[in-house]
Amino acid sequence: MPPTAARALKSVLIIDDHPLFCEALALTLRAVAGIVEVETFDRLDPALNRLALMPLPDVVVLDLNLPDVTGLDGLIRLCRVVGAVPVVVVSSLADNRVIGAALGAGATGFVPKHARREVFRAAFAAISAGHGYVPEGYLPHTDPAATPSPRDDAMARLARLTPQQAKILQLICEGRLNKQIAFDLTIAETTVKAHVTAIMRKLGVQSRTQAVLIANEASFARLLPEHG
Repeated sequence: MPPTAARALKSVLIIDDHPLFCEALALTLRAVAGIVEVETFDRLDPALNRLALMPLPDVVVLDLNLPDVTGLDGLIRLCRVVGAVPVVVVSSLADNRVIGAALGAGATGFVPKHARREVFRAAFAAISAGHGYVPEGYLPHTDPAATPSPRDDAMARLARLTPQQAKILQLICEGRLNKQIAFDLTIAETTVKAHVTAIMRKLGVQSRTQAVLIANEASFARLLPEHG
């Protein structure tokens, strides 16, 4: 959980594809956290395009499961774009594995999606004071001698990518060829090739297939319960 500077939280950008939840969360944050300005997006990519502009909001709220991205890869991309702006994950899945993975991927706080208003008050008060926030009952893995899991290693490698490289890796995972990626991103194919080379170097792999495997290892789906 990265430390942040104390700040007044007056503006928030919410990324969630459930309109009713966005509306309810906006009302809650205005009431308990002093939020004045609220922007909402139902997809990650449009939100990232907005966040590439100034001014940035004081805090970003992210649902891990979105139509155009699922989970940790989206969170990693978001954290790379917003820099020091705290990111709060709000998710209906709130077991220790999901919370720990979100914090490891750069989230400043984690709030269960259907938490009481008082929980959101406490979370945003902590973040405003420059602290992180985890829900009551969260038990982190604290064994310093523990070997990092393949997922933790994958997330650490993915965190080295720039936002553009992360986007290109996502398109590679979708099976796009360099020519298609160049068209989608309106850049030269030679630029895509240079990014792909840099991606493989940062991930420590020799092929696109290995890069996809690294991305899949960090996918949110691997954190879901096996049953239910």
